[in-house]
Order: sequence, then C-alpha cells, then structure tokens
Amino acid sequence: MSLEEFLHNLHFDIDKANQPNWEADWEDAPLAYKLYRGLPVVPLSTEVPLTLTGGEPPARLDLNRVGHFLWYVFGFTQLSQSVFPLDSTEQDSYPLQSYRRFAPSGGALYPNELYVYLKVEGLPDGVYHYDVAHHSLVLLREGNFDSYLARALGNRCDISSCFGIVFVSTMVWKNFFKYNNFAYRLQGLDAGVLIGQLMEVAKRFGFASGVYFQFLDTAINHLLGLSEQEESVYSVIPLSVEATIWSTNGRDLYENVRSEELRQELPTIQPEHFERSLSVKEYPMITAMNEASKLDSTWSFRVIEGRGIVERVDPAVALPHKEPLSYDLAEACGNRFSPDMDFVLGMVSQQQLATLFLEATASFSYRNDLDEAYRSNVPRVTIYSCLYNVEGISNGAYYYDSTEHTLREICPGDHRLHLQTGMSLDNVNLLQVPLCLHVAGDKEFYKTELGYRGYRIQQMEAGMLVQRLLLAASALGMGGHPLLGFDANLSDELYKMDQQGKTSLIQIPIGPYRPRPWLRGSLHS
Repeated sequence: MSLEEFLHNLHFDIDKANQPNWEADWEDAPLAYKLYRGLPVVPLSTEVPLTLTGGEPPARLDLNRVGHFLWYVFGFTQLSQSVFPLDSTEQDSYPLQSYRRFAPSGGALYPNELYVYLKVEGLPDGVYHYDVAHHSLVLLREGNFDSYLARALGNRCDISSCFGIVFVSTMVWKNFFKYNNFAYRLQGLDAGVLIGQLMEVAKRFGFASGVYFQFLDTAINHLLGLSEQEESVYSVIPLSVEATIWSTNGRDLYENVRSEELRQELPTIQPEHFERSLSVKEYPMITAMNEASKLDSTWSFRVIEGRGIVERVDPAVALPHKEPLSYDLAEACGNRFSPDMDFVLGMVSQQQLATLFLEATASFSYRNDLDEAYRSNVPRVTIYSCLYNVEGISNGAYYYDSTEHTLREICPGDHRLHLQTGMSLDNVNLLQVPLCLHVAGDKEFYKTELGYRGYRIQQMEAGMLVQRLLLAASALGMGGHPLLGFDANLSDELYKMDQQGKTSLIQIPIGPYRPRPWLRGSLHS
C-alpha cells in the first residue's frame, strides 16, 4: 500500500488501512503513561491553585509554578468509576475505573508524552520528562542546550529568552495495540488536543507560547534520548514571560543546519523505561509515515503562502456579537464531559451558539511557524455545523464564517438522522443533540508545501480547535463528544465541501446532557 493510499484509507475507508483480523490484547496492554527507571527525580508540588482566571505575567517564576502548569496541562486530575447501563449487552457488570486528565484522548489511551527543557529557579538546567503517574520531573540530560535547540529550530526562536521548551511526543504502541493503523490519525488529533490545552493554560499562567511544527526531528529526538522506532516528537513549544524573537523566515537568514551533523554534538543517551506489554508488535505503515514526514535540513522548512478566502454565496445569518467570555478555566476543565448516550435535547440560544464559535475561533489565533509573519492569515481548519432547535435559526447545515461572524446556510432541514446513519457505532444518539459540528481542513493537507508532514500537522490543528470548542462548551454548561467513527463522504457531500477543496476531519456533537451515575474523586490537594 502506498503512503498516499494509506492516508486516503485512514480518512475514507479505515478497514482498508488497518491490518486484517486485528484484535487488541487487553491482558498485554501498555500503560497510558511512560515510566523511567534509575534516573534522578524531582517531585512537584500537589498544592495546585483551584482557580485559573488570571493572565498576568508571574511576579516570580519557580519550580512550583511550573509544576502547577504541567498538572493543568496533562496531569492526572480525577479517578472515576462507572458501570455499564442496565440495558447493556455485557454479561458481567463490573466497575470501569479510569484516571482522567483535562485533555481528552481517544479511548483514554493517551499516546502522547510531555518533555520539558527548563531553566527555572530551584532546578538544574536540563531536559526532563513529566512523569504523570507521580507528578514529578525525571532528569534525562543536564545542561544548557540553548544553542542546540535554536539550531534545531532553524534559528527562528530566541531560546535564551525562554524559561522552558515543551516537547509533545507520540508513543505509537500506546494506542496502536487497540486501534491498529488507525492510531496514526488518532495520535495527531490527540497531540493537537493536548497542545490546545497547553496553550489555554499558558495564557492563564501569564506565559507567552507558540508552536513549531517544523524542526530537525532526529536531532530533537536524540536530545531527549527517544528511540524513533517507538516514539517521536510532534511539536516544539517555547514558553517565556517576556517578549521573544519569533520568525518564520529563519531559513532565509541563516546557514543550513543538518540534523545528522547537529546530533553529533551530544552523546547518545538510552534511558531505561518500563514497558508493560510483553509483546510489542510492528507497525510498518506508521513507521514509514514517520520516516517520510521527517525533516533533516532547516532549508526544508516552509511557510504556507497566504490564501484568499473563497467567497461563498450561501444565504447569511448574522450572529450576535458578544463580549469575550470570562470564565474560570479550572472549573471549565473540571466540568468538561463527553456525554455519550447522556445527551438531552434542549434549546440552544443564539447567544450561546455565537459565544461558542467566537470563543473557539478567537482563541485559535496563535503563533506558529507555518503562517507568514506580519500578515492576516486565514485559518487552515474551519467549522461546519448541523443545527437543530437553535433559537431564531432555521434547522440546517451551515458554514461558520469566522471573519464575518456569520453562518452561511448550505442545506436547510433536519439532518440528524442522516448523520446518524453515517456513524460506525451507535454510541451517541444524534437525535438528542442540537449542535453537530464538523472541523474541516484542506483535502490535500497542504502536501505541496509540507509533504507528508502536512497530514499530521493538519490533524494537530484540528485537535487544537476541538479542545477550544470543548472548553467553550463546558464554560457554557454543555458537553461535547469528539467522534472519528463517522462517514466523512456523507458529511462532505452534505456541506458541499468538494467545491471548497475541503473534507471533514472530526465530528463533535455538542449540547445539554444529564449527569452520569459514577463515582469521582479529584486528585489534587
């Protein structure tokens, strides 16, 4: 199977993308977190702040504040137990126990890991792994690596002005064991959701941040001591509390840096970590995709030329303009809920709909290395929606025009049952859902500019927007449930996306819900 065919099947015909007769071996399942052995450990404070409403730069940056930041981004936040409903087909009813985090993950498998390069008071400078299970930092490599990282990013960031650099990685086996090759699509989305959470938390902590999707892969993985066959960094995110130099044009201003040459500057480290699975199977298609997506030279970094907005002639529905929503991020994170079969049909006001879209798209404006600097860049992922029972708006399929804050009516009518027929699992009753959103992106995933790396970048940007939508929905008292088990061809046809060169990347039902019978306990003091 060619890589082109593989990506097409991942999106439109998953059975052809997966290996045949695949069954998950839950008795040999991996842990949802990485555990290192025999390395120095720095415990982090569990006395986290219980509200996040600020945004002012911190008066004092120390290890405690960094620890609180990491916990809100990716720490274990809640232990929950639930049981199958009475009408379940399961023969044996037993409690389902899970550790929750504020960022959702497909199947709660959390294939991503967080690494940080830190230069803060009370901690030796160096590269650390965030140990989620113990809320601690594990030292991988001590020292100052400003110059190394600056060159790995193509000299496009003033690393010396940053107190930290976050690396979001993906461990393939953590969800490949269940989802097979479909894991490749999930991993990009999960990474994006995590990045979206990180950037929202950074704002509340007064940190400036941005995302580098392009970097010298082998050099960065070498710095962290990762085996590229099992784990790779997907994004690099600098953090600072002061103005930093941010340029997307470093490749034009500085000499070419090659990954293989740069990695020679640091000795190889092979830190030992615990792998619960006794049998880790191979994933040749994902390995091939990761290899084809690697960047080995800083001269291969690209920006995406600004593209004009395609004019739409669909009837427009103006949405009310609202002041930015002021809410406690800690509360919204704690209340975020994926309702499954717990949606309850209710009316959504125009104000709620307008706030949901405005909050998600306004916060989605972020610094990155794909956009041309000092230009108004059109978002690469956009929102389409099927609306039902929204106050003052006719039922129908719409495109949200974020530049005009309007809805463009594409196909009037009630499309809930039509969308239900396109779901591969009946785990959500769309007849109980007033808002069914689709995040859409370029059908060719900017392959001309970005090659195969464009696919995973697109999935990450979709995940980032999904997390913004989920947080805004939670702040408005609603729940959202991201779904990949839907027929993209069906939704693309409904929204007439072929005319725009787009496709549906993920489906998110959003609406009111009833409480679920479960036991929950917060994991903070």
